[in-house]
Amino acid sequence: MSFAPVLHSEWLKIRTLRSLCGALLAVFAVTTAFSAIAGASGTSDPEFDPLFTALSGVTPGQIAAVSFGAMAMSSEFHGDGLRLSLAAVPQRGRWFAAKATAVAVPVLLVGLVTALAALVAARAGLGDAASPLSAAEQARGVVGCAVYLTLMALLATGLTALLRSGVGTLSVLIPFLLVVSFVIGDMSGGVADLLPDKAGQVALYETYDGTLGPWSGLGVTALWTGAALAAGAWSVRRRDA
Repeated sequence: MSFAPVLHSEWLKIRTLRSLCGALLAVFAVTTAFSAIAGASGTSDPEFDPLFTALSGVTPGQIAAVSFGAMAMSSEFHGDGLRLSLAAVPQRGRWFAAKATAVAVPVLLVGLVTALAALVAARAGLGDAASPLSAAEQARGVVGCAVYLTLMALLATGLTALLRSGVGTLSVLIPFLLVVSFVIGDMSGGVADLLPDKAGQVALYETYDGTLGPWSGLGVTALWTGAALAAGAWSVRRRDA
């Protein structure tokens, strides 16, 4: 079977699951709402960065993206779903690539719309404080935000394929993103710059002082995501359905 019909079938699965559509809606709603609140809260922080403030809603919004990737993959491990999928598509690598693509494309598209809406909403609250932002910086922030959300969703997809549990994946990633990453960042200095979330979020800042820039930071996140997907692909190929 060629790749196109496999991708189409995986997209149908995602489109017909209400929980996955709800997760995508949550990406938009949560990110935009928190960015709007951040923009309306003012600029009292001495380290104020107008671009990151405008896109700061991605910090809670990424949880919805991670949940989307985890649920899209974990649905295969209920009711012999994976067994049926692999019976229809015996080429396991092709099936897993189609699953990952079906996750990545809608998150990327929703991420672009979300980042643009968050930027517009936050700028309305920031007023003149956002005026120094150039068009190029804003475009980079919007694209970087969408790519970051996509990579985090794919990271969850790969980890779920490895663990064979959406709950297990969320139990690892959500505490890591909300707690562990901040603790390590406060204690270990430059090491934290290489964590998947810290590295990828450099693209959301107007100015950055670390060793990583916007695109190299996203490259580090992509390496983490690639490793997770490779581990997930190995699990799909080598373990019983």
